[in-house]
Amino acid sequence: MPSGQQARAQASAITPGRHSPDAEPAPVEKVRALFGGHRLSPAQRRIAQYIADNLTEAAFLSITDLADRVGVSQPSVTRFASSVGFSGYPALREALQPIALSAVAGTPDAAESGRNELQTAVDAEIANLESLRRSFADTGQVLEVGRELARSVPLTVLGLRISTSLAEYFAYAARRIHPDVRLVSRGGSVAYDALLQSREAGGTWVLAFAMPRHANEMLAAVRAARRTGLRIALITDLTMGPLVEAADVALTAGTGSRLVFDSYSAPGVLSAAILQAMADADPERTQLRLEQYEHAAEQHDFFIED
Repeated sequence: MPSGQQARAQASAITPGRHSPDAEPAPVEKVRALFGGHRLSPAQRRIAQYIADNLTEAAFLSITDLADRVGVSQPSVTRFASSVGFSGYPALREALQPIALSAVAGTPDAAESGRNELQTAVDAEIANLESLRRSFADTGQVLEVGRELARSVPLTVLGLRISTSLAEYFAYAARRIHPDVRLVSRGGSVAYDALLQSREAGGTWVLAFAMPRHANEMLAAVRAARRTGLRIALITDLTMGPLVEAADVALTAGTGSRLVFDSYSAPGVLSAAILQAMADADPERTQLRLEQYEHAAEQHDFFIED
C-alpha cells in the first residue's frame, strides 16, 4: 500500500489527460471501506456519515472545524480516528485526502468550471487563511506571545527537517528587531547544547515550528528545552497531541496538503503576525534597530536600487 504522501502524489498529478487502466472504486466506496467493519458509537457514526457526505471538504478540515461541523467534541473525533484503525486524526486525514483529491478530479462540476489541481490547491490555502483570519478576531494570544518573545534575550527559534525553512525566515526577520536571536535547526545533542546555552545566557522562551510530518526528534528537542527551564511557544498545524502538550502555548495554522508536498501560507502569515507583535512590544528598540540596519544596508550596499 502506498504511503499517504505517495497517494497524494498520484492523486494531485497535474499532467493532463492521464488515464488509469483499471476501474477504481468510487471515492465514497473507498471511504466506506475505511470505516467499515468497526463498531462505532452513535456520535462516531455521525462523524463517519459527515465525512462520507462531505468528503472533498471534510478531508481538509482541522480537528476543531470537523468537530464543530458535526457537533461533537475534539476528543470524540480523536477517538473516532482510533476506532477505525488510525493513530490519530492527522493520520486519518492523510488517508482521506488522496481519496478527496480523486473525487475532485473526477467530478463534472470541477471539469466544467475549468478548475485544475493547482487551482484546487490554492483554494485549500485560501481556506486555511480564512480560518486563520477568524482566529485573529481575538488578538490577545498573539500579542501576549509577541511580548514574551520580545523580552527573552536570547530568543531561540527551533525548526527541524521540513520546518527549518519557516524557522529560518522567522529568525532572519526577528534579528532586525531583537538583539539576540539564535536559530536551532539540527536535532539531537546539538539542539540540546544550543538550548542549554540559551537558557544559561538568560533566555526564557523558545519559538518552535512543527509542520507535518512531525518528527520524533522535534518532540525530543521541545521536551529538552522544557527540562532546561525554557518555555515553549509552538507554531503547528496540530490542535492536540504530544507536541501541543509539551508546549506552554500552541498557535495553530493549517498547512496546504493538496499537492505532494505541503505549502505554508497560513503558518507564514501567523509568523509575520508574531513578528509584528514583537515589534509592537518594544517600539523604541524596534525603531532604533531598524534605523541601524538601514544605515548598515546603505553603507555596505546590500540591496539593488528599485
